[in-house]
Amino acid sequence: MDANEKINLVKKGSIDFIGEKELKELFGKKKKITAYIGRAPTGSLHLGHIVPLSKIFDFEKAGIKTKILIADIHAALDDQKAPWDSIKKRAEFTKKCIELALPWKEKPEFITGSSFQLTEKYQLDIMKMSSLVTVKRATRAASEVTRMKDTKVSELIYPIMQALDEEYLGVDLQFGGIDQRHIMALAREYLPKLKYNPRAELMFPLIQSLKGPGVKMSSSMPETIIKIYDSEKSVTDKIKGAYCPEGEAKDNPILQLCERLIFPIKGKMLIERPLKFGGDIEFNDYKELENNFKKKTLHPLDLKNALTKELINIFKPARAYFEKHIDELKELGNQFMP
Repeated sequence: MDANEKINLVKKGSIDFIGEKELKELFGKKKKITAYIGRAPTGSLHLGHIVPLSKIFDFEKAGIKTKILIADIHAALDDQKAPWDSIKKRAEFTKKCIELALPWKEKPEFITGSSFQLTEKYQLDIMKMSSLVTVKRATRAASEVTRMKDTKVSELIYPIMQALDEEYLGVDLQFGGIDQRHIMALAREYLPKLKYNPRAELMFPLIQSLKGPGVKMSSSMPETIIKIYDSEKSVTDKIKGAYCPEGEAKDNPILQLCERLIFPIKGKMLIERPLKFGGDIEFNDYKELENNFKKKTLHPLDLKNALTKELINIFKPARAYFEKHIDELKELGNQFMP
């Protein structure tokens, strides 16, 4: 696979890519490119968190090593979405969930933020960068990521730390949702001011709520999400009730999950249906599946049934583990329960 093929694989499904040319040049110079994605352990792990991680399967094919940052300090800085006295326990829970959530060929490297963010050098770099970044710029960077209801100083530190994480993790690429764009742009601009190299930044569209446009994906609304350890019945019922208008691909969460979760992992998708409705059909390319759906030769119910089966199978290890370790969820609080 040459550099062009690798870059195309890396940016597949992305909505924005800053530093593409730089990364392409690195493919020709370095034997191993390293990427990272951060996950703050603020709550239960659901599809909205898992879908971005599926990009790691594309990275593996392109020869990219991925690090997953369990951003425990960030979780507390974000208006204490994770209270300070619980971040260690939540970090351990989040790591376990990610390990179980996807069928890893080779598990990514996990790094906890507090393992390096509390060092003297890192803290000094926070102060250096904070003396350069204006309140207005920090607010803009944090606005789509942190709570920002009654803005805390900690929420303005958050994007500065995320920028520095790129340097301290020793990566070439950061990837995440499009809501991270202002933070990534801040990193590109301010890391060089501290004599650190800017990194490539890759962004993806956020996954649509199961209830469709206009309804936010939120743990406080269980019908909008699927936790990775939800029961088979819960997964079945939520997918059955999900927004999926016949022939409509725009803002369709069922199609998004097929494109951004099932195909990166499996590279194909089997639709099982009775002979009178055309019989079984296997798609080896997402666009082919989407086109059939748009033409209405693939019914929403058949697509939902296929996705349900895939999700139940993918999350089987996580479901089995937490059924046996339900006390771990109870300790974390009711919002973590399936």
